[in-house]
Amino acid sequence: MDTRIEDRYPTRVAGEAKSLDRADPTVWGSESDGPIDAATLASHDAKGYSIVEGLLSPAEVQTYWQELVRLSSDEELKADERVITEKKFGEVRSIFEVHKISELISELVRDPRVLDRARQILGSEVYIHQSRVNYMPGFKGTGFYWHSDFETWHAEDGMPSPRAVSCSIALTDNYAFNGGLMVMPGSQRTFIQCVGETPEDNYKSSLKEQEIGVPSEHEITKLAAECGIDQFTGPAGSALWFDSNIMHGSGSNITPYPRSNIFLVFNSVENALVEPFAAAKPRPTFIGSRDFTPITR
Repeated sequence: MDTRIEDRYPTRVAGEAKSLDRADPTVWGSESDGPIDAATLASHDAKGYSIVEGLLSPAEVQTYWQELVRLSSDEELKADERVITEKKFGEVRSIFEVHKISELISELVRDPRVLDRARQILGSEVYIHQSRVNYMPGFKGTGFYWHSDFETWHAEDGMPSPRAVSCSIALTDNYAFNGGLMVMPGSQRTFIQCVGETPEDNYKSSLKEQEIGVPSEHEITKLAAECGIDQFTGPAGSALWFDSNIMHGSGSNITPYPRSNIFLVFNSVENALVEPFAAAKPRPTFIGSRDFTPITR
């Protein structure tokens, strides 16, 4: 453990979990720092998320969709540890570090429509903490239980504070009924501790189904009563920007309509990772990058 870094968000505790007030801002920049207007920034600060409709044009959506199809059908790539398959059916669930595998997605990371918003929200230069594409096939796509990404990134990657933001770009239409992401607006202001020690190489099972690092039903019930639940719906090409500590989850997809997205996590260069706060060693760098070089165009 790097003793110079105070652990302001202790988690993976023994005994009873507590709710801690967040000690950091949600939005670090101002209207003059980028394309997001003051009203949208204020809303993002309050809710912990914002939606940009039509971030990608229909033609761009088609291009990226074809790229996802190409990646998921690459038999050689399926043997790569960066490819996560469905626990039950074996289909590709996620491909990590995708901005290093796909030139198209590498360009998207540097696109001003994406990069400038990340810099504005975090008020600094940024780097990619994690990138992936997610596939949720029709009939078989399994959901993810309620969780805060920051809890895991703090405990297992060594991210000091929640000065990170995720951008989920929909490549398929998101309906209320095909496993769309649910968020609790305003929940980013509360850090929920989780109970239990981190098992060795926890990522190998948690990327398929998370069991450690999830809050108790009591905490989820309490948070939902305070915050309510919103769901990300909208046409392909829409982007959801959401805070690293917002409580979120998704249900399984039993409809015939697949749901796929590109998922980019930007972290402030001023929030570089240290040793994990609640794990014996950091997760592999394809899940939590330790290259803090700022992204440039």
